[in-house]
Amino acid sequence: MDVVSVQLRSRREGGRELPLLLWRLPAPMRAIATAPHGGGLGVRRWVVNAQVPASYARRDPDHHLHRLAVSLGLPGRGVGLLTAADVRHHHHAHDHGVEVFATVGLGHPIQAAAPHSHAPVELVGTINVVAVLPERLSDAALVNTVATVTEAKVQALRDLGHRATGTATDAVVVLCPTEGRAADFGGPRSVWGSRLARAVYAAVAASPSAPSAPMGPTR
Repeated sequence: MDVVSVQLRSRREGGRELPLLLWRLPAPMRAIATAPHGGGLGVRRWVVNAQVPASYARRDPDHHLHRLAVSLGLPGRGVGLLTAADVRHHHHAHDHGVEVFATVGLGHPIQAAAPHSHAPVELVGTINVVAVLPERLSDAALVNTVATVTEAKVQALRDLGHRATGTATDAVVVLCPTEGRAADFGGPRSVWGSRLARAVYAAVAASPSAPSAPMGPTR
């Protein structure tokens, strides 16, 4: 599989110069995504992680990201993410062929199962994870990788000293080839799931928003 690399770009929007990360995939890839644009399971050709102001309040992120993709000249279907985190300081980690890129914003970390509150949800801060695996996975295994990414992210936040499971707007994208025999498992003790978990942990733990913590090898 060709190496998937990320480009740092910028666009003019709302009178501001805002950066974004762009992955142009060398070939269409199978994807699972929890993103506002291009989410679900399917074949995708690109990924965008666009920075927006902390005051972002648009109710149409799918349309917003579609128009952004058009302005960038991106062909076909892709995945679009939004974050108030500074995407110029993204983190990259790899483990035996698995590549992970993370933008980490912890302006308002939460506990997923916190007691119900009538207070408005603060959406400042988002952890977006984009992962690329070199081997095709089955649909079930791809679904499993979302849980694996989430578990590794929570482990990293815990080791960084955060009493949180993430933020209210975290998103995950996992990509793999469309060809070849499909691996059946994506859990943290499977071949590809374990490599994915270690790379996600390393990328999230590299966040400057908390003191550094010990972490395992990323090679």
